[in-house]
Amino acid sequence: MNTYITGSVIKRLRENKNLTQTQLAENLGVSSKAVSKWETGKGLPDISLIEPLSTALGVSVMELMSGDTVVNKNVSSNILRSKFYVCPVCGNAIHTMGDAVISCCGILLPPLEVEDIDEAHTVTVEKVEDEHFITVNHDMTKSHFISFIAYLSSDRVHFVKFYPEGNAETRLQLRARGYLYIYCNKHGLMKMKV
Repeated sequence: MNTYITGSVIKRLRENKNLTQTQLAENLGVSSKAVSKWETGKGLPDISLIEPLSTALGVSVMELMSGDTVVNKNVSSNILRSKFYVCPVCGNAIHTMGDAVISCCGILLPPLEVEDIDEAHTVTVEKVEDEHFITVNHDMTKSHFISFIAYLSSDRVHFVKFYPEGNAETRLQLRARGYLYIYCNKHGLMKMKV
């Protein structure tokens, strides 16, 4: 942890909450001198104080540790600003409707970069009754597979998780124009307009 960044972050967040050093110290059960040392970069809060400190300052632990606070400026959200995150340890796939600070298995996850679907990941969309049958032409082995398909329109998110050695196919109701996202565990996130 960088003491300069942590100190300046603590001071900025404390001032944004209109707290004095003494008030923050009382809230945490430490001396005001301890808070002063943190803010001037002459010391660090004890690890046991990180969670109570983040709560007192109104941010997540990850925001406090990284120095970047996340502010949702779009109260109503927008599905088309979606971000996907995948944990490299457990394979957990997470969808958000904008920027977020996401952590899984103790790792801060960056949002996935999106590319256009390539020839090695051909997607077939066939209309079947009132749904669409979606197939990704891709081998599904334990080491190389499609992890999920997500369909995003202006008002809906359909998310289907796949597992190795299964089939990369599903049926979805595609009611409006939108984007189909697929995630290959070796080649990353790809999308196509539907």
